[in-house]
This record gives sequence, C-alpha cells and structure tokens, in this order.
Amino acid sequence: MSGLRTTETISAADEASAASVADSAGAAGAKGAAGSASSVGTAGSVGSAGASGATSPTNPLDALGPAVAMSKYERPRQRFGMDNVELAFLGLPVVVWFILFSYLPMFGIIIAFKRYRPVGANFFDSLFKSDWVGFENFSFLFRTPDAYIIMRNTVLYNLVFIFSGVLVSVTLAIMISQLYSAKLAKFCQTLMFLPHFLSWVVVGYFVFAFLSVDKGLVNQILKNMGLSPIQWYTQAQYWPGLLVIVNIWKGMGYSMVVYLASITGIDASLYEAASIDGATKWQQIKNITLPLLTPIITIMLILAVGRIFSSDFGLFYNVPRRSGPLYDVTQTIDVYVYNALTQRNNIGFAAAASVTQSIVGLFMIVGANWLVRKLNPESSLF
Repeated sequence: MSGLRTTETISAADEASAASVADSAGAAGAKGAAGSASSVGTAGSVGSAGASGATSPTNPLDALGPAVAMSKYERPRQRFGMDNVELAFLGLPVVVWFILFSYLPMFGIIIAFKRYRPVGANFFDSLFKSDWVGFENFSFLFRTPDAYIIMRNTVLYNLVFIFSGVLVSVTLAIMISQLYSAKLAKFCQTLMFLPHFLSWVVVGYFVFAFLSVDKGLVNQILKNMGLSPIQWYTQAQYWPGLLVIVNIWKGMGYSMVVYLASITGIDASLYEAASIDGATKWQQIKNITLPLLTPIITIMLILAVGRIFSSDFGLFYNVPRRSGPLYDVTQTIDVYVYNALTQRNNIGFAAAASVTQSIVGLFMIVGANWLVRKLNPESSLF
C-alpha cells in the first residue's frame, strides 16, 4: 500500500491511548510496511513516510507529537490542603528544635577566629571586644607535639567502631528476627537496648568494678585460678580491645533496632517462596535479607563516616578514668580539646576544633555519598 494513513488527533492528557497508538506506530515501522506512520502534534499535523517504509523512533511517544511526549513527565499540581497543614504542624517542633539548637548557635563560629577574653559586661560584649586572630586557633590542633597521636587514635578507633558495630548489629538483628517466640524476641531486644540509656559515667564505674586491681571481678577470677592480677589501668596494650568491646556493648542495641525494623518490613512472601523452593535459613538470609538490608546499611555507614574525625568523649574520658599511662591509646581530639580548655581556658581553641571537625565531617559525608552513588545510585543518601 502506497497510500497515506491518518490517525485521529490524540489528547495530551490521555496517556494510556497515546501509549497504545505509539506501540502500534513502532510495530508498523519495525515491520517495514509500505504504508507510513503519521505523527500527530498539538496542531494535528500529519507526517508521512515513503513506500520504502519508515523506521520506528527511539521513543514511541515522540511519534505522537511534543505535547503527548512531554505529558509523561508532567506532574499534576497539588493544592495546599488540610493534609499538608497537618503535616506542617507535625514537623513544626522539629523545625523549631533545629533553629534553636543547630542554626542559631552557628553564630558562635566567630569565636574560632577570635582570642576570647572576658573583658566586657557580658558574654556578647566580651566576644565583640576580643581581638581577631584569623586562623591562629585552627593551627592549635596541628602544631601540638601530640597531633599524630590524637589524629591516629580518633580515625582508627572510628574505623573499627563503624565496621564492628555494623557487623554485630546486623548479626543480632537477623538472629532476633529468626526467633519463633515473640516474648523472647522482645526480652532480648530490651536487654540489648538497655545499655544505650546508661551514661558513660555509670558505664565507667561498671568497667572499674570489673577491672579494679584489688576488688575487681576479673582479677579475683585470676587469683582463684592461681594467676597474678593485672594492673589494668597502667598497661596500655589491653585498652584498644577493651574500648572496642565497651563501645559495641553500649551502642549495639540502638543500631540493632534500626536493622530489625528494616527486616520486619521485608515481604514475608519472599521467605515463603524460598522455603517452598527448598532454601535453607542461611540461603534465605544470604539471598533475601542481606540484599534488602544493603540500602539501610549503606545509609548508616555514610552517616557514621561523617563522624570519623570526632570521638565519643565519654568513652575515652570516663572509662579509662583519666589514667596517665593510657594516654597514647585513649587520647583523642575531643579529650585533648577538653583538657586544653580546662587547663588553658582558651575557648577559641575548642571552637576551632569543633569547626574543623564539622567541615571534615561534611566533606566525608559528601564524598562517601558520591562514591556510593557511583557504585549503586539506589543506595545513596542524596
């Protein structure tokens, strides 16, 4: 057939009909029919092809004109209704909290660039009357003789905390999800979550009850076994492992709840289908649970990487009980800044250290998210 065929003008809002005609046009072009496929625009213009047959366009919707092709990407405008008002009021406390405790205090960043002295009638008067020193406070962290020790401890401890915490938390979440007794699962979950609510001061006394030289539980056991007691607070070789164990014990419950909630949201029909096919529990965990947990694990890792230049002050200050012989393995940036603040009374040093940690954390989060987006865009944070 060498004649021309025309189609009816298709409304841009009728996407279902447009897709149907687009498929027909693509099929006709693929078969190389003698007839031609017409493309209908917003003005209803008709295009024709020769007897040799027309080729199918890359996007079938393009054959129906720009109005129909673009309608796929248009989103209907939603009016601000009562549902939006309720959601806005629901998020209002969080917005107020961030404004009061996160954005307004950012005014204090200027302390990092001043040599603060209490020379005025109040804090703000003293702040404005203090001298500008530029980046002198920022060099405080890097000019100190112990810069290598505190940087090394902060970064290496955080790397161990991140990966060991993820491994332990994911493992415990999977184990609890496999329990048949709901009461036992709730009991274990509560038992593991309880340490998260304890302050580091209390945890420090717990550790001291175990490691005390005279009355500590561990040394009492060693004595009963005929072994010599260990001077735990004077021998640094034991503390890297002890700090990792204490940190995991205190923080595993919170992370476990996050992963357990993700596991609970997995469709149970996936496990039922795998069980019917003869998959074992390990195969179900390997091929269903872990792949579906990957996005939340990735997000938690990205957020944790942002704090790689910071440390938990309570862990490194209260648990070792400020023992001098343990300085090389317990001194981190936060502990060093606190000691410098209490000994030198220089607020500018502490402010500069906090700003440095925040900037490094920002770049670490952006860099980690960029790397994840390159490898797996669906698991990236933004």
